[in-house]
Amino acid sequence: MNSKPISFSRRALLRAASASSLLVAGGLRAQSGAGAAASASGPRLRLIGHSSLPHKMQFQGTTVGGLSGLDYDREKDVYYAISDDRSDLHPARFYTLKLSLSAQSLGVAQLQSVTTLQAPGGKAYPNRASVTTDNPEVPDPESIRLRRATQTLYWTSEGDTRHGFAPFIREMRMDGSYSSQVPLPAMFAHDKTGRSGVRDNKGFEGMAFSPSGDTLWVATEAALLQDGPLPAVGVPGGPVRITQFATHSAQPFRQIAYLPDAIPSAPQIAGLTPPASLTPDALADNGISEIWMASETGMLVLERAWAYGVGNSLRLYWIDTEEADNVLDMPTLAGAKFKPAEKVLLLDFANAGLPRLDNTEGMTRGPTLPNGNPTLVFVSDDNFNSSQITQFVAFEWLAA
Repeated sequence: MNSKPISFSRRALLRAASASSLLVAGGLRAQSGAGAAASASGPRLRLIGHSSLPHKMQFQGTTVGGLSGLDYDREKDVYYAISDDRSDLHPARFYTLKLSLSAQSLGVAQLQSVTTLQAPGGKAYPNRASVTTDNPEVPDPESIRLRRATQTLYWTSEGDTRHGFAPFIREMRMDGSYSSQVPLPAMFAHDKTGRSGVRDNKGFEGMAFSPSGDTLWVATEAALLQDGPLPAVGVPGGPVRITQFATHSAQPFRQIAYLPDAIPSAPQIAGLTPPASLTPDALADNGISEIWMASETGMLVLERAWAYGVGNSLRLYWIDTEEADNVLDMPTLAGAKFKPAEKVLLLDFANAGLPRLDNTEGMTRGPTLPNGNPTLVFVSDDNFNSSQITQFVAFEWLAA
């Protein structure tokens, strides 16, 4: 299958950025139908189709749900989907599945196997009620990526700062066994005083290899405590760090800042009773839910917002990582001077023709269509909630 990088030059990026009225109005519309013409201002996404899995579907002794990361293995024509179940229902795990995808339709996911993630000591990860001194970590899996050169899988955990579990990036073998861990810059370490490090449930949410496989990019969901505030309704959040690691050495060597959007909608609580677990500042949020490298320097960034009583908002952006300053040596970004990544809106999912939007957290390039165009495939995390869905969505990438 053709695996060359998606074509989108810097010139096309600047052309798209200049079409500000179109972008602000809602982005480049994804259209159904095989003959959708490419926009003069840049690439477009044409909706191919969508499908979903039953709520709490049972497979090989596990409950399917919480799919928060997705990657496509083109040699085997399978997808790897990681669940963010913190071993509460079943041990932390990923699924291998197939999707029937053509230019006209997307079939229902066919699960092939489930693999348990193993801690460094070789055991399955415990849940928060069964932590022991020899198995002390509970992960919150969020992203999964195949490293083709080694046929190993990298995955991220957001951690759980309230319970003392640090976020991490790990490599595992295909059988789920631990292989290695990526060392993290000190800025990510959570300070118990609440002044620095990752915020609770806002850690490593997105991850992607460059097409060459030489570098690995990892993004937090929101700004670090020392870098700025969370987004608010009508007010953008502080800068999010997206870090580049050299794959061969696992060492960080570059980091850029990305500014997430303001929360687009205020929560609607009139006549409703929000769960007691939702604090006032948790009734609405926005942040990065996944990234993907379309070229060595061109990155897709998926922003996912949610507001109680309103639902989800999803926007897909393009950035050129070379055009942003390197902030790796800056311990704090609040009040600092730097050039963040410039964002170009490719798609507002509200215009995509989908019957509903949900908590979409997984994104990957899928197979190449017979006409040579790439596909992008997304999956939503249903949080094991009966009011949400595990939804797969596929688009065709139409070049400029």
